[in-house]
Amino acid sequence: MKRLVLALALLTLPVAAPAQDLSAEEAAAIDKSVTEVLDQTGVPSAQVAIVRGGRLVMDRAWGKASETIPQARPDLPYQIASNSKQFLAALLLMLENDGKLSLDDPVSRWLPEVTGAQRITVRQLLSHTSGLQDYWPQDYSFAAMEQPVAPDQIVARWAMKPLDYEPGTRWQYSNTGYVVAGLIAEKAGGAPLWEQFEERIFRPLGIRPYRLDETNGAAFPQGYHRYALGPVRPARPAAAGWLWAAGELSMSAAELAEWDIARMERSLLPREDWEEMERPVRLADGTSNGYGLGVSARISSGRRVIDHGGESVGFLSQNSVWVDDRLAIVVLTNGDFGGAQDGITARIADIVLPKASSSDPREAPRTDDARATLEALIAGRFDPARFTANAQYFFTPEALGDYAASLSALGPITGFEATRGPRLRGGFVNRTYRVSFGDKRLVLVTYAEPGEDGRWEQFMVMPN
Repeated sequence: MKRLVLALALLTLPVAAPAQDLSAEEAAAIDKSVTEVLDQTGVPSAQVAIVRGGRLVMDRAWGKASETIPQARPDLPYQIASNSKQFLAALLLMLENDGKLSLDDPVSRWLPEVTGAQRITVRQLLSHTSGLQDYWPQDYSFAAMEQPVAPDQIVARWAMKPLDYEPGTRWQYSNTGYVVAGLIAEKAGGAPLWEQFEERIFRPLGIRPYRLDETNGAAFPQGYHRYALGPVRPARPAAAGWLWAAGELSMSAAELAEWDIARMERSLLPREDWEEMERPVRLADGTSNGYGLGVSARISSGRRVIDHGGESVGFLSQNSVWVDDRLAIVVLTNGDFGGAQDGITARIADIVLPKASSSDPREAPRTDDARATLEALIAGRFDPARFTANAQYFFTPEALGDYAASLSALGPITGFEATRGPRLRGGFVNRTYRVSFGDKRLVLVTYAEPGEDGRWEQFMVMPN
């Protein structure tokens, strides 16, 4: 009840103005960029915070937060989902400093029932190298997510499956690993995960995040979805418990920026802990994809960037920190389509810290099948045998109607190409394609069962 009263009180607060450290030209260019990306993608709103020189210099919101909040505001908490993972990594490092665990402990010390628990370390859970299958690789909520779930139920269903690979030999994003890590944090810390977050991270930072499941209500931003180029529709959130330690947090962009400032200042945690989080973990063969503990590290135009994204039903976020340049860009959106969070981040970075873009690798596995499947959907044909039960659940008559009506109006497909190579996640193979209809470009994000004839688990079209 106290949370609800506070949330309703937030509705009366004034919109924050940007700080002075951005020039008028920069502020105008950012406003134009955000407005254009929202218009192009159809995403209802965006909340943006910018840190420059180690302090907040912009905190603004654009668009519609919900059907009951027609004007988005910077004080509202948006669901940041997987951007929460870095907070759990930090908490486990704190517990290691307390002598309550080691990141190199085997999982069997805490949860012996997990498959391969004697061979998986806590570090491998945090770096997505454990081999535990991801329980939510899809970009939509599947049928089971209509019912509430507890962490131990996720562990029983997914963390007791055979491993997808031997721990430490491959990288595969795994929300399951973070649920296991959250349970370990509770056992080692001797208190519920949220209590530890509040005591050790939130209160010292002076921020007041919400549990994600608490923000599925009229006083908060609403998530939106879109089937292909159909109308933008309110999304039905998943039942309680599905993100928990894998993505439990809702907060404002400015609150996430306070965390970024702590990263820049190397405060709250010892410097060596921040460095450990940001250090890419290497596989058994010596290779690395740049992922550390809850964050990715990469070099862009000669600058080091620490970043992560987040997705829940109806929400996408991006948090990028140029630690050496003392710059951060936080973008939170209430649409789980269109990639507005990435587009806004890139355009703001070009304004405040220009950098060259890099091209994506081009591969075309299963391209013919993907194109033929899309053409069938455009023509109104749906073959259930080519789709898994989860995908059949997603493609309701409404979804199929939106696909056919919105895409057939664009005319024939004139271009179809892969934008990156295949990668394993959740037992499926993820591939992304760029689809052209004359001058109009769209993105097709797919997951399929392994093998040449594997059925489609996801087949989602969205604006480029």
